[in-house]
Amino acid sequence: ETTWEQPSSVPGTPKSPPPNSPSVLAVNGYHISGTPVHQLDSGHMSLRKTSGDHQSPGSPAAPRRQSKESSLTINCVTFPHPDVLPEQQLLKPSEWSYCDYFWADKKDSQGNNTVSGFEILLQKQLKGKQMQKEMAEFIRERIKIEEEYAKNLSKLSQNSLAAQEEGTLGEAWAQLKKSLADEAEVHLKFSSKLQSEVEKPLLNFRENFKKDMKKCDHHIADLRKHLASRYAAVEKARKALTERQKDLEMKTQQLEVKLSNKTEEEIKKARRKSTQAGDDLMRCVDLYNQAQSKWFEEMVTTTLELERLEVERVEMIRQHLCQYTQLRHETDMFNQSTVELVDQLLRKVDPAKDRELWVKEHKTGDIRPVDMEI
Repeated sequence: ETTWEQPSSVPGTPKSPPPNSPSVLAVNGYHISGTPVHQLDSGHMSLRKTSGDHQSPGSPAAPRRQSKESSLTINCVTFPHPDVLPEQQLLKPSEWSYCDYFWADKKDSQGNNTVSGFEILLQKQLKGKQMQKEMAEFIRERIKIEEEYAKNLSKLSQNSLAAQEEGTLGEAWAQLKKSLADEAEVHLKFSSKLQSEVEKPLLNFRENFKKDMKKCDHHIADLRKHLASRYAAVEKARKALTERQKDLEMKTQQLEVKLSNKTEEEIKKARRKSTQAGDDLMRCVDLYNQAQSKWFEEMVTTTLELERLEVERVEMIRQHLCQYTQLRHETDMFNQSTVELVDQLLRKVDPAKDRELWVKEHKTGDIRPVDMEI
């Protein structure tokens, strides 16, 4: 076995991961940022639980406790082992929050490739924006229908059919035609308000969303690539340490068989290389943990932001659809008012009065014919 001092860690590196974070990579159950002195046996490197037992520095004779494997690695990210997963606490235990459920990767619909949890959230946001755009297009079609309807009503109101009707019925008929012009104006205003108060806000909301999400996507992807490279460095350092320890063990066995100054020098050299390999491994593990911690922090921040944007999107659409229904109710109310005067005039239609008025205007004489005398 070899013993070495802990390399100094980068300032600001957390001593332990936040709740529900991917596990911290450790050596023999000890986190790299945990103790100043570490001992490594047989080149064994494992992914350990945060609460691993620490061995007192400077007491190599103290018995070691066997710590249970409590984490596993998936795509270069360490996660808690399923057996200890219930021990983790959710960041938002009372909510189905994005920040708790999208850490691992997922197979795509074809089952061939994997998609990162962040990519799934990003696709959800992009789909939401597309749905929002399609809703705006739907409202645009409604506006076109209203404009066309208003145009046809206005045209019909100017039609001369039955313009010769007279009397109280003629007044009611003329008012009915005028009500069409009023109704056309109501629908035209309705279409105008739909455009300014519903369609336009739907189109303008988060106009630069896709551009902002691309920046965010690249940032998270870069952190994952960096994490993968750090993990590869850990694996490389672990293999190098294993080789150095095997070399040291072989030379030690040779010394037991044959004593010579040359062999002793080789053992000293092998021991130095083994110690250096151990230092390199610790540095690599420490850098990996820092990279994973940074990725974790950015993931939490970004997923919470995506969640906020989704809540904002849904609430915004709800408000503007409520505005649509309100405008629709107002349109019905105004339409009703356009026919109220028509109703009043129709109730006043009096066939007797109409006959009287017509007779007075068109009579040819009020002397009735008499019988002819012989």
